[in-house]
Amino acid sequence: MNESYGKKFILDGELHPSEHFDNSFVYGGDSIYEVIRMMRGIPVFFHDHMERLEGSLKLQGKARLAGKDDIRNDIIRLVRTEKRKEVNLKLVFNYNGDTTRYLIYFVEPVYPSDEQYRNGVKGVLVNAERQDPGSKVINHRLRSSIYHKLILEGGYEALLVNRDNEITEGSRSNIFFLKGNTLVTAPDNRILSGITRKYILDICREQGIKLEFYCLPVDSISACDAVFMTGTSPMVLQFHTVGDSHFRVPVPMIDKLRKLYIARAVESLRGFVTGE
Repeated sequence: MNESYGKKFILDGELHPSEHFDNSFVYGGDSIYEVIRMMRGIPVFFHDHMERLEGSLKLQGKARLAGKDDIRNDIIRLVRTEKRKEVNLKLVFNYNGDTTRYLIYFVEPVYPSDEQYRNGVKGVLVNAERQDPGSKVINHRLRSSIYHKLILEGGYEALLVNRDNEITEGSRSNIFFLKGNTLVTAPDNRILSGITRKYILDICREQGIKLEFYCLPVDSISACDAVFMTGTSPMVLQFHTVGDSHFRVPVPMIDKLRKLYIARAVESLRGFVTGE
């Protein structure tokens, strides 16, 4: 299936019809990428995504294939080809032997339904670790095995369990555990720290919510009052089940965090077109 969701995509700064898109542009060789949520046709937290992209490039020792202003202008050009304004955008720097490619294209968004926000979703436990947790690099083998397990078990997200039997993060999200009035999440150096997570941490500090940073042991899940994920598509989404443990949904504190995060995301839209 063609991964490009819209009518057009950007390849090395040029617009092309999506029927010319080839998934090997992304999945052949090595790819460093960002997935950005669009609101009102504008990327959310654009500057944060660019900073994380720069960090991934440095960690992987890869060359930058397009500058920040070029990326912004290409996003504006691509958005003008579509009527959809609420969608996800994927930015990819691909390195395949002597060939490099810079791509921007829409990907089909899988946003939680209102019912899932009300009732929560199912999480499954997977024994897996990211090789380079600080870099957003496509890991084809890990992604395929997790996707297979989610289908088999009817899960929404996989929580990754390391060799010490601790939960680090989700396959495409960051994970928080509520214990009393305290939120527990993994330390930054153990995970790919998401942009949604960054702003949730800021909001928690502003709201006076206590935070503790450690990887929760799997056998401590059942002692938690709630578990939720943060990420580009789900934003802030609770689990009703993780493994064999069940949780009450919704929790007012977590609902409040989601609403405050959405307000922060809307604020980030200002100034994108003018480059501010």
